[in-house]
Amino acid sequence: MSSTYGESLKLSIFGQSHGPAIGMTLDGIPAGLPVDTEKLQTFLNRRAPGQNDWSTPRKEEDRPEFLGGILDGYTCGAPIAAVIYNKNTRSVDYANLKDCPRPGHADYTAQIKYGGFQDAAGGGHFSGRLTAPLCIAGGLCKQWLEEMGIRIGAHIYMIAGWEDNKFNPLQPELDAIDPVFPIINAQLGDEMKKRINKARAQGDSVGGMIECAIIGLPAGLGEPMFGGVESKIAQIVYGIPAVKGVEFGAGLTFAYDLGSEMNDAYTVEDGQITAASNSAGGILGGITTGMPVIFRAIFKPTPSISTPQQSVSLSRMEEQELIVKGRHDPCIVPRAVPVVEAAAAIAIYDLILSNTQTTRRK
Repeated sequence: MSSTYGESLKLSIFGQSHGPAIGMTLDGIPAGLPVDTEKLQTFLNRRAPGQNDWSTPRKEEDRPEFLGGILDGYTCGAPIAAVIYNKNTRSVDYANLKDCPRPGHADYTAQIKYGGFQDAAGGGHFSGRLTAPLCIAGGLCKQWLEEMGIRIGAHIYMIAGWEDNKFNPLQPELDAIDPVFPIINAQLGDEMKKRINKARAQGDSVGGMIECAIIGLPAGLGEPMFGGVESKIAQIVYGIPAVKGVEFGAGLTFAYDLGSEMNDAYTVEDGQITAASNSAGGILGGITTGMPVIFRAIFKPTPSISTPQQSVSLSRMEEQELIVKGRHDPCIVPRAVPVVEAAAAIAIYDLILSNTQTTRRK
């Protein structure tokens, strides 16, 4: 069930990029949880296309219509179902992609797997458009986590090699993130935008990295081995199109430094056990330590670019030049920041529900 995620909650994503609608169902949510639809819409607007000059010109309101599961501003115990109607589509731009697949995209692998029956318009169900319903579910989970004192925030850490400040691993400064172009050091934003616009002008695209922090988690959440917090987060984050890597805490630095440098020494503050550093990113043995959980997701450049590329004609079995049409982001990283937050929120809320059920059984 590749479009379903979760253990105690069950999230299902459905629809295609240029279909009538996209949507999600979220099952297993307790009754009586408050839902702030205005706050949810503000969150969805951060991901919506066509709002600035560094994203795709495709314009969609991304205003969800709830079909069930919410009554008078509260969850009612039934599965939550919501749809977003697609309005600004141009499917004709994708008419040739079943025969001439885009390099770097899922056109070829979808052709092999589905035998030509797949929806190629806008990338079908492989499109980043499907992250909109993911953000509906994640936006709701963020609200419920905040009620518990758990906050999630992310920022652009890198675009085309240009780096923002990293989070303070002991006290991530979520409130310091710019609400429009989500970085910590606002002076770096102009340079990042220049690199995006330069790639667009050249008919190209750029990738980058997003850093996410989760603060307020108690120690002891998660399971060892396959039920670990890293595993749960990574599974859903890898469901975001274009994610090609996920690292936690110090990440690749672990491969270079010594244990004496990377181990987080324990200490006592105000009668509580804590750590003097946070190289582990708040997770040891798959279980939260009580420190902030910090991870980074690596995004490849948008594969749909206007520069001519070499592909093949599947019907003629010969090389063919491809010029991609349609409207695409020259860099998806800025719009993907809330998507990473949403994915993290869903994973953490699922873990909390599972932990609650396990505790009750004991």
